[in-house]
Amino acid sequence: MIKNRESEEMYLETILLLHNTKSIVRSVDVCEALGYVKSSVSRGVNLLEQKGYIKIDRETGNLVFTKAGKEKAENVYERHQTLTKTLIKLGANPELAEENACRIEHVVSEDLMKVFREFIKE
Repeated sequence: MIKNRESEEMYLETILLLHNTKSIVRSVDVCEALGYVKSSVSRGVNLLEQKGYIKIDRETGNLVFTKAGKEKAENVYERHQTLTKTLIKLGANPELAEENACRIEHVVSEDLMKVFREFIKE
């Protein structure tokens, strides 16, 4: 179950980050960003649409967030940023912190995230 959540969250976070630099984000952009094959991304994007996180513009292929999808994507990204800052504050080099935060963000509890948020405020 964690693997499914991790995959879902990776797609949402990637789409969010791509939308920060591109006006139209299509499945092919997600493929390039994640290094996944088109069939995997197509399946993942369709699952996000079925769950109500995104809408796919059938004319342009643009992946557009629903309100719930944008909130979830922003939450995942905030967790990633918080964990990266925490690991750097603990002494990890930025590249290592970024890489590990990307894996940790999907499994850490909300209670522990509160601890990390307080830690980086100090």
